[in-house]
Amino acid sequence: MTEPSSETVYQADTLPSPAVLRHVIDVHCHPTDSEIPPVSMDRLPIKICAMATRGSDQSKVADLATAYPEKVIPCFGYHPWFTHLISLANPPSSKEDHYTSLFLPSSVAHDPTHVTALHHLLETLPDPVPVQEILSTLRQNLLSFPNAMLGEVGLDRSARVPFHSPTGSAHSRVLSPFTIPIQHQQVILERQFDLAVELKRNVSVHSVKAQQSTLETFKKVKDKWGEKWEAISIDMHSCGVSPETWKGIEASLCTQSLKIHSNVFLSLSTVINSRSPAHTTLIATCSPNRILVESDIHIVDLCTQHTWDMVKIVASVKGWRVEEFWDYGEGGEGTAEQQESWGVVKRLEENWKLFQRGNHFSKKSKKKDRIVKSKLANAKVETNTTNEGTIDIEVGGS
Repeated sequence: MTEPSSETVYQADTLPSPAVLRHVIDVHCHPTDSEIPPVSMDRLPIKICAMATRGSDQSKVADLATAYPEKVIPCFGYHPWFTHLISLANPPSSKEDHYTSLFLPSSVAHDPTHVTALHHLLETLPDPVPVQEILSTLRQNLLSFPNAMLGEVGLDRSARVPFHSPTGSAHSRVLSPFTIPIQHQQVILERQFDLAVELKRNVSVHSVKAQQSTLETFKKVKDKWGEKWEAISIDMHSCGVSPETWKGIEASLCTQSLKIHSNVFLSLSTVINSRSPAHTTLIATCSPNRILVESDIHIVDLCTQHTWDMVKIVASVKGWRVEEFWDYGEGGEGTAEQQESWGVVKRLEENWKLFQRGNHFSKKSKKKDRIVKSKLANAKVETNTTNEGTIDIEVGGS
């Protein structure tokens, strides 16, 4: 959720042909945060994953996906920046009690200026909404769109709660001194993850200054759901983890005894990740089939250029060619030799397909499944001897 620089320019002449662009997927953007002229959607040459973040934009994302089903993958969820608006109690306590317990808990001594700040904040904050109501709406939206994802959800230790913005915009805000307790965020994230696992929906995750808490939450949900957690895919959007942290995630992919993060991908955006030179090292570190690209932009006319800029960065770091035209044909993943010649767009498209499919079961799980199937296949069949010989009766099957 980032506002583009005033220097941002849409340069159509730097883009490839429409035949190539139709295979590009912007896996994370916020088009409904701005006005969307119909002409902008009509000329949009790529697919986009449109994120919802709070109560007011869930229906906007649904409307956009309904109007442009071939271009928009809807994503419904509640961003950590807005989790203070959600009550874990049902019915919620009073507005004053709810926000005071979050921002000025009685167990901690407080700066007097914070008491004044909370007083001003309470004047514009809405009554809290029970988490059960949030989850009910979220369930309804996900069920209405079979291809929908959960997003944007996650954890953020640094974001401060804004005072009222006259425009209601998330991009022009005066900030209060308050951050949302990470424990409160985690409970709401876990509840949303539970719904994603139940409905088998992939997830776009925000994580800022909360790497360890995020990975701990992944593990907690994995421990709760087991292989059902591995059936869905997780994208760490505008991923800011260090290359060393990502190596740890990758190591768990390769270790027989630890498969906690086998379903985790990363996506990168120029508006966030290019602020740090470490993003190229992160790209170099990441396995080639776990990388996705995004714009993280809220102006739909800029999604294509920003996503394409990151496509080119990935190509440069990984040493992949950039396609000038599309000559792969339809269907099939190709032989290993053919895959070696794939360009960056084809590779990223296949990564997206892998992300969409999910079912990232560990080798241990797959081995167990093969053993079960083998036992069924080799089970002794019941035989009946007749005058015509032996009749095999199948055991098992699907």
